[in-house]
Amino acid sequence: MRRNPRELEKTHATLSRRTMLVGGLQAVFVGALAYRMRYLQVEQADQFRLLAEENRINIRLIPPERGEIFDRNGRPIAQNSPSYRIVIVREDAGDVATVIDGLSRLIDLDEEQLNRAIAEMERSPPFLPVTLADQVDWEDVSTVAINAPSLPGVIPEVGLTRFYPRGADFAHTVGYVGPVSDYDLSQIEEPDPLLRIPRFQLGKVGVEAKFEQSLRGKAGTKRVEVNATGRVMRELDRREGEAGSDLQLTIDADLQAFVQARLGDESAAAVIMDIQSGELLAIVSSPTFDPNLFVRGISVADYRALTENKYRPLSNKSVSGAYPPGSTFKMITALAALEAGVMGPEDTVYCPGHLEVSGRRFHCWKRAGHGHVDLLNSLKQSCDVYYYDLALKVGQDQISAMARRFGLGVRHDLPMSAVVSGLAPDRAWKKRRYDKEWLVGDTVNASIGQGYMLASPLQLAVMTARIASGQEVSPRLIKSVNGVEEPTPPAPSLGLNENNLRKLRRAMFAVSNDRRGTAYASRIIDDANRLAGKTGTSQVRNITAAERAAGVLRNEDLPWERRDHALFVNFAPYDAPRIAVSVVVEHGGGGSTAAAPIARDITLQALYGDMPPLSAYPNKDRDRIRAMQDRLRSIMPQGDGDGRGRA
Repeated sequence: MRRNPRELEKTHATLSRRTMLVGGLQAVFVGALAYRMRYLQVEQADQFRLLAEENRINIRLIPPERGEIFDRNGRPIAQNSPSYRIVIVREDAGDVATVIDGLSRLIDLDEEQLNRAIAEMERSPPFLPVTLADQVDWEDVSTVAINAPSLPGVIPEVGLTRFYPRGADFAHTVGYVGPVSDYDLSQIEEPDPLLRIPRFQLGKVGVEAKFEQSLRGKAGTKRVEVNATGRVMRELDRREGEAGSDLQLTIDADLQAFVQARLGDESAAAVIMDIQSGELLAIVSSPTFDPNLFVRGISVADYRALTENKYRPLSNKSVSGAYPPGSTFKMITALAALEAGVMGPEDTVYCPGHLEVSGRRFHCWKRAGHGHVDLLNSLKQSCDVYYYDLALKVGQDQISAMARRFGLGVRHDLPMSAVVSGLAPDRAWKKRRYDKEWLVGDTVNASIGQGYMLASPLQLAVMTARIASGQEVSPRLIKSVNGVEEPTPPAPSLGLNENNLRKLRRAMFAVSNDRRGTAYASRIIDDANRLAGKTGTSQVRNITAAERAAGVLRNEDLPWERRDHALFVNFAPYDAPRIAVSVVVEHGGGGSTAAAPIARDITLQALYGDMPPLSAYPNKDRDRIRAMQDRLRSIMPQGDGDGRGRA
């Protein structure tokens, strides 16, 4: 049909207007787009160039595998164990509270750890994983994995954490690791960047702390591509780090476990030392604690239980406990006098039960006295007056010098925490410390290991080893590093008269093997393994005149913290010394009744390499010893190999 010219003209006009409108809109859009492109490419170019450079590549640390620690026979005592944990990524979880509530219906969540995790989420970027549950079992991991679709942002992970398979036996020696704290970082001048990795573990005490640098190893690195907010987009390459060094200690794990079990609930310490090499075969403090509690951060309740225990389980009494050595110090007084030539081994002193010095009576433990005694009998019966007399003749400075020669008043270099130097005081020390003159009464007290004199169980073991060998043997704890044996330099001679040392050893033998010896009840009857020792009882309070007039209160009638300390030192076998032993029982009473029986048992255990035969004990003790051995077997960890060949 033919259209009217007017209609055609009208249609063309309408199309022209629409075309102009669309064209105008397109022009505006293109212009706006061009302006935006110019703005981004020209005016914002520097900012986006900087972001692109920052976002392109990031280098991150890979924690190395911590070196492991083994006993002298290769048994693990500190190792790395796979640890499963459940983490949450906040930005992927969405409603975190709902997700955690759903997770808690599937697995048990520790409330204290959960609260820490929530606090950590609030101060961490939303894309960083935060641990909700640590050290979970495989069943919980499987449960979380199966229910993953209903738990957005929740991921099961596996890593390595420190584990102490021997539990409490090595708590004081090996120590433990724990999460790096702000305090730890403040104590290090230039902290290793590794220490800033969340939940990184650092050696806190003991060997773990002293060998931290070697055990930690060196970090690896990985290059990752990240976006502007720091989220990892992909991993570009990886270079593994260097694992920490493995350490082997001189300690025998089975012997250590026996000594720990034998000390039981006593507040005590014991040291067993190889006389020739100085290797520590066992070094124990009781009571102890489980170091695994500290690895991930100990709970408030567990820590309070340890700190409020009057027996101080956190204290390593074997090296940090300083006690008056009591009568175990008499060998030092005797040697000082013998070497000075002020008396001979056969010279006698009369003991009426006391010695009067400057108007004051210094009593012997035996009120009736011991009569005339020489070196052997004075030590065998532990006569105090004999040593009062020697000390007045030789003087305190020579006694202190002899004490230091035998390792007392000297800090021994061991990789353990809080190793004390003890105290072997002389005249100059008192002047420096108190600005007072040394008194004759101070010398009398020091002669029997009282007064200012202090020694640790470790130092007493060193003293005994030097008496037995005549050499300046020093304690050692590290046997090898990464399989390379640590050198053992020969111990130099003490330079003492060997005849004097023989006389002293013979007197110590009489202490344990003569019927009148103070430790006769704790003798060994196996001729090949007889021991030579010395009992000691150190006072922790002064006995008043009123108490003496009343017959003195019995030790067991006093509150525990006011009772005397019990000590015993010995070496064995007497004819060919191999080991030196020291035992201290805090507030245990008499050394002959509390410390000597323990020392006899652990000496035999070390010599035999296993529970000793009953034939090594006197007949009257065998039923009791059998019952004790059965009890100890039931509580000691089972060995995982041949435990023989010690010492």
